Amino acid sequence: MAETVRITAFLVANQLDVRSVKNFLEIKPIADSSSEIFYRLSDRKYQMYFNYGVVVYAGFSEEEMRYGIKAISAYQKNPLTNWLRDELSITAEPGRENVFSFNEVTLGRLDETIIRIAMLNLAQSVALDYYHDVSETLLTEVKGFAVELELTGKLKISRKNMMKFIGKALNTQNDIAENIYIFDAPDMTWEDEYLDKLHQSLMKHFDLRVRFSEIEYTLRIIEGNLTVFREIMHQRESNLLEYIIIILILVEVFDLLITKILSF
Repeated sequence: MAETVRITAFLVANQLDVRSVKNFLEIKPIADSSSEIFYRLSDRKYQMYFNYGVVVYAGFSEEEMRYGIKAISAYQKNPLTNWLRDELSITAEPGRENVFSFNEVTLGRLDETIIRIAMLNLAQSVALDYYHDVSETLLTEVKGFAVELELTGKLKISRKNMMKFIGKALNTQNDIAENIYIFDAPDMTWEDEYLDKLHQSLMKHFDLRVRFSEIEYTLRIIEGNLTVFREIMHQRESNLLEYIIIILILVEVFDLLITKILSF
């Protein structure tokens, strides 16, 4: 008999304090680390929390999920006004070959480890959606600076604002490096060939590697532009310093001339 479990992932904040969430729930997790916690509340009812701001539910109703997210609002750092969301339905048909469609997967077996692998991949998928939006926003801003440079030959942005923008771009890169670990296979797949194949298939299904590469390429373009902008700003500051030195020299010369004239 076929069995279906719906998995839903929400990106609710920039970061989530999973240690505080663990203390708050007072439920013993099945698995936990400094970056994620995995719980089973009942048969086919699971929830998972990730430190990069993603909460994943399996087998919960819409009302239960929204209530659960609001219950941990105190442990969300920089919460999002509009949550990002992704879904996947897993249908188990014993003996069936694995089949992947748009937002549904049909598998030959279904157990706790399979659900956890699916939740992990879905969490990475919704996180990539977020970082894609952030990187595209940064690229749009960089294009605006480049257009301004083309039309006026100048960068009108102040040094402070430019440094803030550079900081934002660097923090985005750091967040991605810290939170997106699609190239690291979960420990549970090391000794289970079926889980390893499922993990690889889910990564392909969600295009995780391709999407990660696109974000990485966008950030490289941004980094290249920022390098040019920094050089321009340094040149502008060097020119300003030269003008100041010239003015000081002229003042000194005028002072010397005036002194000589008055001495006659």
